[in-house]
Amino acid sequence: MTAVIGFVSLILVIVAVITSAILGRTLEGQLDQKIENYAAQLTYAVNKFPSNIATAAEIFAATTSPEPGLIVAISNQAGASGVVLNPERNEISTGPAVLSSTQIDQIDAALHGGPSATVTIDGLGSYRVVAATAPQTGATVVTGLPRNEIQNQLTTLLTVIVLATLGGLILLALTTAITIRVSLRPLRAVAATATRVANQQLDRGEVQITERVPASEADPRTETGLVGASLNKLLDHVNSSLAARQKNEERMRRFVADASHELRTPLASIRGYSELSLRALSQQQGPAAIEGTTTSLERIQAQSLRMTRLVEDLLLLARLDEGRELVYGTVDLTQLALEGLSDARPTAVDHRWSIDVPDEPIVVLGDAGRMHQVVANLLANARTHTPAGTEITLSVSREGDDAVLRVHDDGPGIDPSVRDELFARFARADTSRARQTGGTGLGLAIAKAIVEGHGGRITVQSEPGDTTFTVRIPVTPGAPAAED
Repeated sequence: MTAVIGFVSLILVIVAVITSAILGRTLEGQLDQKIENYAAQLTYAVNKFPSNIATAAEIFAATTSPEPGLIVAISNQAGASGVVLNPERNEISTGPAVLSSTQIDQIDAALHGGPSATVTIDGLGSYRVVAATAPQTGATVVTGLPRNEIQNQLTTLLTVIVLATLGGLILLALTTAITIRVSLRPLRAVAATATRVANQQLDRGEVQITERVPASEADPRTETGLVGASLNKLLDHVNSSLAARQKNEERMRRFVADASHELRTPLASIRGYSELSLRALSQQQGPAAIEGTTTSLERIQAQSLRMTRLVEDLLLLARLDEGRELVYGTVDLTQLALEGLSDARPTAVDHRWSIDVPDEPIVVLGDAGRMHQVVANLLANARTHTPAGTEITLSVSREGDDAVLRVHDDGPGIDPSVRDELFARFARADTSRARQTGGTGLGLAIAKAIVEGHGGRITVQSEPGDTTFTVRIPVTPGAPAAED
């Protein structure tokens, strides 16, 4: 605000100086014109009475209406003399109105042979004088008028300008202060909101940012309101990010707990059967001991394989997250579906299996082994979570630029409470994690990671009697070139 007032003040001062200079020059020009007119008339009188200034002045005064303070001076061979006319009585002034030699010398020195000059005369003040030459007598005729009126007008003008400037600056200061205060009100609301958010504890626990800039202060149609609207958008993004972070933390804690549970079970089995084998060997001899040891070793091997598969699945997910593990080549989804269904059919003879594939092959760029794993996981998921007699249909088709693979079943459907977390790691509808009702909960997570690694997407739609998993893979995805 100070800068604005200072800049406006400078402009007003410049305007005042320019106005005063122009007005002063105009008034000086008008004054010179008057003096020149008087000089012409006085020259006429002097030509008639060259030797008597008093007579010439009387004639001049009688034929003109001189302004107050008009001075008349004549310089010829006889000397120089001058008087001040009194227009009120229209006659020659007497006494002090006669110009002294000193005053005449001041006028002569100011003119210094020039046609006009401004001179300060003792006892009279500032005068504007003009010199002319009488052509018949050669006498120098000087006339002059006081500059008091010009100075008074300039003083009045400057006084008015100063007062108007001060009043305008005061009004400008008040208007600017009010305008700035109103305009910056949204910024104060933004600062207050930012301060309240900064005072919240955001580094741990469940965090929710509820502070927002009021809607009245976040009008995007104004610059300052746009700042408030942008801050609200930022806080919405941060709030959703913090919620996602909290959700990821909870999922990670659950992941660690589930992984620990999955690994603890086979480890406990291995330890138990190992102790049983050692006890049988130490306490028994003969075929019974050998049979018991063989059984324990078989169980140990089974649990070791189970733990190995779990670790391999976790390693696969980690590598897929890093964008590794996939080896690209041409994949015939039609052939892949036929092979996948042939592998799945013997594992559930109590289910009804069907396939729907086109006559022409549908080829995509991808990793054949991993895509086969996707098909196997989806079929295993449908087989495991549906009762006997359920019909499972595997179909392949092309829709636009996508190759679409669907696994459909007419089973009981998916519980809506777990549908959103279905593709999460260790996600299972059975929270007891019993082996009879499902695997480790990594099958669908692996399928999702593989599909997304191919630039595709996997979705599910489910209701009682109608559950469909849909995989879409671009026929020509933006994937790396095929590797040998």
